[in-house]
Amino acid sequence: MNGTTTGEVRAAPQREEQRVSKVFRKTLVTAVVAAGTFLLTNALTPDQGELWQWTVSITLGSATLLVQYLVDFGERLETVEEYQKRRLREMKDRLTAHHAEMREAIDESFAKINDATELFSQVDRSVLRSDGVTRLARKYTQVGEHGSEIVKTFAQEEIGRLASLMESLSNGSAECPGENHEWLIDLTTCARRTVYATSTDVDRDFWFSEPAKRYLAAQGEAIKKRGVQVRRLFLVDEPEHVTEGLRTVCARQRTFGIDARIAVQSRLEPSVQVTPLNDFIIFDGELCYETEPDVRVVPVKTTLKMTPEHVRERVNRFNVLWEATEEGTETAD
Repeated sequence: MNGTTTGEVRAAPQREEQRVSKVFRKTLVTAVVAAGTFLLTNALTPDQGELWQWTVSITLGSATLLVQYLVDFGERLETVEEYQKRRLREMKDRLTAHHAEMREAIDESFAKINDATELFSQVDRSVLRSDGVTRLARKYTQVGEHGSEIVKTFAQEEIGRLASLMESLSNGSAECPGENHEWLIDLTTCARRTVYATSTDVDRDFWFSEPAKRYLAAQGEAIKKRGVQVRRLFLVDEPEHVTEGLRTVCARQRTFGIDARIAVQSRLEPSVQVTPLNDFIIFDGELCYETEPDVRVVPVKTTLKMTPEHVRERVNRFNVLWEATEEGTETAD
């Protein structure tokens, strides 16, 4: 039994007692008026007889009882009217609130529809392919409907990461911690004209890793299938830094069709020599992939830069080094 039922059970005897009390009060008042009238008529008109006295007493008593019921009825009617007015006000307030909520929900839904329509219109007008965006939205919705909690959370994190990357790219620069080999391979797959790259001591060990195999395979495919020109300069400071292992790496890259050279900076003209710089790779002369090492000469950050001024500076620096380095320089003692 809940609290509401208990309250109703307790209120029922109270209402019954109040009803009995009102009936008793009405009866008592009626009896008093009738008795008083009988005594008064008996005192004032003793010669009229008892029939007259009883008639007047009963009439006034009945009138008194009727008046009491009329007064009670009027009070109840006022109570009912007040209750109905209160209910109407509450219903009106609820309807108003519901109408406001519905209107807000409808406005929000239309706003979302308008945003989605505008978004897909922008995608359609964009030079980018729209089918990927549509497929992403559809599959993300399916993950939300059928995936477990950890899958949903992972999907949200990936969408957030992708959105951050798109925002960064739209601003002309993007970065991530460590060395992002997937960016490197994907950009190679996207290249259509040229890939110009430098390689310093920072990434010597990279060429013996699994990502390097995929990277070289992607470059070989770009050269054979799309005619992409791939050039790579291995930068060293002194001739003694040109090891047999470095020559082997350089020769292996040539088997993929890569034009690979080793630039010994101490042998270059002073005007050509450059201060130490980070590894960078220029894709199609439009985007620069750079890694930044820490004090242990380990890549701690990868940056994509698309600002024309920065890319032009990197292209010019690469061309100067490339033109000053003759093919086969690495074989010199």
